[in-house]
Amino acid sequence: MNQFKVIRPEEISKNAFELLGKDWTLITAKKGDKVNTMTASWGGVGVFWGADVVYIFVRQTRYTKEFIDASDEFSLTFFNPDQYRKTLSYLGKVSGRTEDKITKAGLTVVEQNGIPFFEEADMAILCKKVGQYYIDPKGILDETVIPKWYADNNYHDMYIGKIIEVLKK
Repeated sequence: MNQFKVIRPEEISKNAFELLGKDWTLITAKKGDKVNTMTASWGGVGVFWGADVVYIFVRQTRYTKEFIDASDEFSLTFFNPDQYRKTLSYLGKVSGRTEDKITKAGLTVVEQNGIPFFEEADMAILCKKVGQYYIDPKGILDETVIPKWYADNNYHDMYIGKIIEVLKK
């Protein structure tokens, strides 16, 4: 854990399009004494309500959603994509409901200020949940989106997390 140093959000060297869209991230939260994670490639960073924030999207059916809903905090963890692509793919396909996917993936959960993330990561963004919004289909204006992304009516919630700390190796 002491291999991480705290940096300011503006010191993150990769842009959000690369970090999220290309490299992917793990969204991780704690519920009671259990931790769950999921792979994500949708989201962003910015400024909202006068704070540095991240925003993420989680489908209604995802097990990790239960953990995010039960917690005040969550993390986004970033890895070397060349080294961890298979692990991230696995963690996005398998549910923590049916197996201990974190252990099977060979990752080590660590915590800072009670917020879980992974020791093997290159960077972690620790967040306090400050907003949650259901993506209502009535608000989707592009007519191609629903048949492409929501044919099964499994919509997302958007979560906004105020950045508490950014940890980088």
